[in-house]
Amino acid sequence: MSTQTLPASADAAPDSSPPPAKSILRRFAGWLFHSVPTAVVLALLAGLGWWGHHSGWALPKFSEVTGQTAALPDDWCEEHGVPESMCVECNPDEYPKRELHGWCKVHGIHECPLDHPDVAQLKTVPEIEQSDLDRAERALKLRPRPENNFACQNPGRRIQFVSRDAATKAGVDVEPVMRSAITESVLATGEIRYDETRVAQLASKAAGTVWRVEKQVGDRVFKGELLAIVDAVDVGRAKAELMAALAQEDLAKKNHERLQKLAAQGVTAARLAQEAETEYSKAHILVLSASQTLINLGLPVSVEQMRDIPADQLARSIRFLGLPRSLTLELDPDTTSSNLLPVTAPFDGGVASRRVVPGEVVDTSKMLFEVADTSRMWLMLNIPLEDAAYVAPGQKIVFRPDGSPTEVTGTIEWKSTSADQRTRTLMVRASVDNSDGELLNEAFGSGRVVLREEPDAIVVPNEAVQWDGSCSVVFVRDKAWFEEKSPKLFYTRSVRVGVKTDDYTEVIAGVLPGEVVATLSSDVLRAQLLKNNLGAG
Repeated sequence: MSTQTLPASADAAPDSSPPPAKSILRRFAGWLFHSVPTAVVLALLAGLGWWGHHSGWALPKFSEVTGQTAALPDDWCEEHGVPESMCVECNPDEYPKRELHGWCKVHGIHECPLDHPDVAQLKTVPEIEQSDLDRAERALKLRPRPENNFACQNPGRRIQFVSRDAATKAGVDVEPVMRSAITESVLATGEIRYDETRVAQLASKAAGTVWRVEKQVGDRVFKGELLAIVDAVDVGRAKAELMAALAQEDLAKKNHERLQKLAAQGVTAARLAQEAETEYSKAHILVLSASQTLINLGLPVSVEQMRDIPADQLARSIRFLGLPRSLTLELDPDTTSSNLLPVTAPFDGGVASRRVVPGEVVDTSKMLFEVADTSRMWLMLNIPLEDAAYVAPGQKIVFRPDGSPTEVTGTIEWKSTSADQRTRTLMVRASVDNSDGELLNEAFGSGRVVLREEPDAIVVPNEAVQWDGSCSVVFVRDKAWFEEKSPKLFYTRSVRVGVKTDDYTEVIAGVLPGEVVATLSSDVLRAQLLKNNLGAG
């Protein structure tokens, strides 16, 4: 009988023989690889917890931030960030405070050096010049200034460093208070325009046809110079009326003179003489009326001179009335129309615009030329309404047209009494010199109205001024800073600020030239000041 081998069942028991040693080591290495990082992290957290528990989770001290040397735990002033044995605030008997003068109502600051120069951190007490008092008065009267709260408690407080090196490590830099020229202005946009008293839009004074044009745009012209000639029927009619009136007047005059000689011979002769006198008066009135018509048309008429002109020359004189002699010499008196009306320049200037060609029919409403005297131009500025109250005639204007490298200056001559409804600005005008012809009509730009110019204002760098929540303050370095045994102090001083430029801020009152103030990292001193207000920690 043959033997058959059966396949192993899936439910068969596993081999119970012990695993080899290499397999055990491999498993242990895998467990160790995955467990060690977790153990390391847990160890670090445990170490951090132990350090925090023993250090009280305390934030870095001001001394650590500013680089000051740590003192022994029992000699450290947490509130002021210096060893308590040398703290000027904790040892008032050894480092007494100077008696404070308090609030200055005139200048709006505490401890005002303009009224009490002894507060200045200078080697000697300075003398306050009247010019500085006047300067502060001008600045305060001109316009409202940022105000300080009289109840502010920070002015007069002291910020102390352990040493000069500590202040340097804290990044605190200093600069002296200086004098500098400052200009206070109101900024505005504006444009250059023709002076309206020096620009004329010229039309023909009678309807007609343009006979000749003499000038082009850009041509320089002088007063009375010919621009164009219009052939106007009304002009010829007026000239004919004048010639007829002159002839009638001459006849009436001669008849009157003849009858006046016979007036003594009888009543009839006397009556005839009176009638002749009346006719002569009527003829004279007709002459005046005809001449006035020509004068109204812009033609120069001298009746007295015309009476002296021989009859054969009178017609030619009236035919070419108003035309330049150089032109009349070219014209044929027999064929040239007597209707010619010249259009002339009313003043010296230039042809800014020409809108006429020969042969064009024009009337009195058609503008032919625009003549402008550009030697002076108008500068129009649009002042924001919030600044309008500070602007007045007589003030200086500085303006730079767009794209121009140079500025022009003028003086306000007129201030509008009405605000622009669209832009909500107020317009002011100045007259500016343009003898070089560089300024262009309707050129836009930006300008400023100079409200105040101070050649010797007191200024500090912008970063020196800090706001403590109720006052503008600076930190003034102690005058004994470089004395070895003297505490290293900065004094908190409230200031009244004025004009601010890109780099400097005007101090109307609060510091004096020569004092030294913290600039770079002065916010570190401000932070310590606020911390002192809150107390330690």
